[in-house]
This record gives sequence, C-alpha cells and structure tokens, in this order.
Amino acid sequence: MTQPNNLNNCSNAIVKILENHGVTHVFGVPGAKIDSLFIALKHSKIKLVLCRHEQNAAFMAAAFGRVTGKIGVCVATSGPGVTNLVTGLATATSEGDAVLAIGGEVPVDERLKKTHQSLDATSLMKPATKFSAEVLTTDQVGEVFGNAIRVAESGRPGAVFVSLPKDIGLADYPGDINAAWGKSICMGAGSQSSVAQAAAVLNSSKRPIVVLGMQSSTADTADALVAFLKKTDIPYISTFQGAGAWVEGKGGSTYAGRIGLFRNQPADKILDQADAILAIGYDPIEYDPSIWNTGKSRPVVCVDTIVADQDNAFLPAAELVGDIGASLNVLAEQVNVTIDREYLAAAKSAFAELQSTIAEGDKMDGFPVQPLRLIRELQKQMTAGTHVALDVGSNYIWTNRYCAADHARQVLVSNGQQTLGVALPWAIALSLIYPGQRVLSSSGDGGFLFTATELETAVRVGAKFVHVVWDSHSYDMVSFQEVAHYGESAGVQLGNYDPVTFAESFGCKGYRITSPDQLPGVFEQAFKSDVPVIIHVPVDYSLNQRLMQDVHQSYLN
Repeated sequence: MTQPNNLNNCSNAIVKILENHGVTHVFGVPGAKIDSLFIALKHSKIKLVLCRHEQNAAFMAAAFGRVTGKIGVCVATSGPGVTNLVTGLATATSEGDAVLAIGGEVPVDERLKKTHQSLDATSLMKPATKFSAEVLTTDQVGEVFGNAIRVAESGRPGAVFVSLPKDIGLADYPGDINAAWGKSICMGAGSQSSVAQAAAVLNSSKRPIVVLGMQSSTADTADALVAFLKKTDIPYISTFQGAGAWVEGKGGSTYAGRIGLFRNQPADKILDQADAILAIGYDPIEYDPSIWNTGKSRPVVCVDTIVADQDNAFLPAAELVGDIGASLNVLAEQVNVTIDREYLAAAKSAFAELQSTIAEGDKMDGFPVQPLRLIRELQKQMTAGTHVALDVGSNYIWTNRYCAADHARQVLVSNGQQTLGVALPWAIALSLIYPGQRVLSSSGDGGFLFTATELETAVRVGAKFVHVVWDSHSYDMVSFQEVAHYGESAGVQLGNYDPVTFAESFGCKGYRITSPDQLPGVFEQAFKSDVPVIIHVPVDYSLNQRLMQDVHQSYLN
C-alpha cells in the first residue's frame, strides 16, 4: 500500500487528534489546498465519506453531532469549497449540533495576495459558527483544533471552523498528537441559590407549564427529565425540536402537544393559561418569545447549559446554568407544587384535541393524498426503532405538529434556520450511525432536489433509508403564507419531474403512489430494500389554511 509522503506532517497529526477523540466518519469534497488531509484520512481508522456537495457534507456532519453529542466533521477545499459549507454550518449552530469544519487555504505566504481561491474564510465563518480560526504556524495545530473541538461540544453545541493553509498541512508537526486535545469536561448542576429561587417560583404557582426545547431531547438528559416530570406532575409542551410524547410514555406528566411557528395549537392555549414557565433547554430561535409571551407578567425559570438571552418578552426570574440533567435532579428535590385540577384537565383536553385532529386522517381517502392521511401512515412507520429526518416545507409543519417521537433525538428537524434540503443528507448520516436500523425521511418536491444528488453517495456507502417526497409542484410553505398575507402567491410554482425515475437512475428503488391505500404495502416493501427507497406521493395542500387559523397577528402584519 502506498503511504503518504510524510507521516509526521500536520495533516496526519490532525487526523490522529480526531481519531483520539473518537471520530469515526469525516464527510467532504477534495481539492488541491486540502488534499494532504484526504491522503492522511485514507490511511487512518476514520471512514471518509466523499460527498457530492460541501453543504451536504456539513449536513451529514451535523446529524452525527446532534445524535452523538460529539463533533461531526466535514472537510472542504479553499474558496468555493469553503463558501459552500456556510449554510450547513449556520444551520448546525442554530440547531445546537456540534460540528468541526476544516477548510483548505492557500499557503501562508500567499494569504494577502489575489491568487487562485484566496479568501478570508475565518471572517466569512464567524457569523455562522461559535469559533473560527486559522492555523498560521505548525505549533498551533493542537491548540487550535483542541480549542475548536471543546467550543463545538460545550455549552449549547454548535459549529466551529478551522482554516488550514496548504503549506501548514504539509509541514512537520512539532507537538504531541496524543495530548488531551479537545477533552471535554463535565458540568455540574446549577448553583444552590439558583435552585432555591427556581423552586420558590414553581412552588408558588398553580398553573405551571414546562416548555421543552432543543437541548431537552438529548439522550443523556432523558432519564433526569422523565424523573423530574414524573415527580412534579407539571404538564409539559415541546417545541418542534424538543422532547415530545415519549416522556409521558415513560411515566412522565401530562403532555399537551407541540408549539412552534404559528400560535394556534392546543398546546398554545395551555401555554397562555400558565402562571409560571419552566423552560428546559429552550432557545428563542425555536419559537420567538415575542409571539407567545408578550404582555405576560408570569415568571420564567430557565434550565440550560448557558445563560438565557434576555428579551423584552423573556426575562428569566431564575436560571439554573449547568448540566441540564443534574440541575433537574437537584431541582426535583425542592419542588412541591399543587397544580390546579381544572388546569390539568385542560392540558389533557389539549392533547385529546390534537389526537382528534390526527384521527381525521383515517377518513381522508382522496387523491392527491391529504396531509393528515399521509401523517397517519407515517406515524405507523415511526416505531421506537425508527430514526426520522424531516425537511422543511408544508410537510415540515404537518409532520412536526402531529408526529410524536418515541425516544430522545429520534426526529431530526431544522427549526432554527428552517433549511431546505437537510432531510436526505441526514438520512444518509443516520444510516451510518445506526447500520441495520430503520431510517425514515421526508421532504417536499422542492427541498428534495436541493440535495438529491447525494443519492449516489448513499448507494456508494451502502446507506439504507426510506424517503417520502410530498409533491405539490411548488414551494407550498411559502405559497400559502403569501396568500394569507397578500391574498395571492408569487414565485412558488415549480415544474414537474419524476422522482421515481430520478431515484432509479442512481441505483435506488422508487415507488409511485396513486392511492393512499397503497401506502401501507409500499412502506412494508420499502423497509425490506437493500438500497435507498424514494416514495413519490402527490399531495393535496388545499387544507393548508387550517395551519394558520386564528394565527398570531404578527405573521399577518
């Protein structure tokens, strides 16, 4: 086997640092300024997944970051390779996904010249990441990468970017690659005084509500979260990214549904009635406080890994900053709240109302398929052993409102940036993380073509998943909101294409749905496939205005 020219160079040192940190996969697209890193990866334990676009490499890395809590890694060459990473990294930072992105760069002595693919990449990446730096000397390699990894994984996770000039990657590394670069530290619970303040707020309330945000749904928080809700019996609701009905299923308190995007859900009614808010792992980007908490004088308690962003509509009375699970365990010991019975009954009624809406789908037999009917069929596929990736669009609203999850981080969704095209790359990543397990993803016909070329990648790496295309020949999520605002739509109509033939051209399996009654049988066959499966479902979105019934006026002004 041919070996790299220099096993002691910085590129090999970086790969060894990643290996020592437990990285198993790296996603990327090669190029001249980063090729030494690709050569190093070739001779490492890490599996290199060659992608069709750098943005998709970042999406795949983000799925690894979200599910594992450890960095997912993506690599791109200089210039346009790096710029193509931006959307993926901005999405990862908004969604709380730990990602390390490595970008190639021209040699150090050419950094200030107008030369091929020169770019101030670190400045470009600063708004999209938690940390952005360039390695300018060989002795900085361990320091820069070690600090980048710690930043990506600490507090609220997010993306970090390291620029690696070509000559630095090729130069000898003078440091110790086996030092504890990137080592994480364990956080404890929030302070005793903060716990006492939070408990006092909750114990003086009669109608408290728990709002579960994106960082409440991690696997290492699950047990503490269930125990807290079971002990306190405080009703809870969740954002689209937050922990869902699975908490109640494990013996937690009353689940009243999801909140997000439009303020018109049964869970929003319970949120309006609450006299105290306990926000766990919540980020305002998930559901703006100005929408759901403006004009409210009730106290807010936050449990999170970082301090809350203060807002006119979100000014915490108490904050527990530290490990979320540890904080909940300590707080549970001091909470003894008596909850109004009518309020508890209302929370149960809210969930019953939600279930009633979902059940309407059973009677919808028309074609094209109604969203609620498709939701019912998707729900049947979302077993406890199924991992789910959702794209953005009208399909995203319907699915997030009405499809519950069975366990922590079971459903991946982009709710912060609402980035189109994430579902298919995420599905590939989920298949690599959970080989042999069921992976289900879905997108609209618009979002599908944003990233569908990665079907070739999926077949090449042996990924298996079932992807549903909700086809309306339009950017429908934009369309129905334009109609609500202006009485008409513009710039939303798309042409027709054949997802089945498209999928088959990459070696995948495709199914065309011509009746909703076909769906159960098609799903059964699809999950037996040895290659990725695309299911084409024409969808009738004529009921989409129901999504905005009684919507908060800020969306219409």
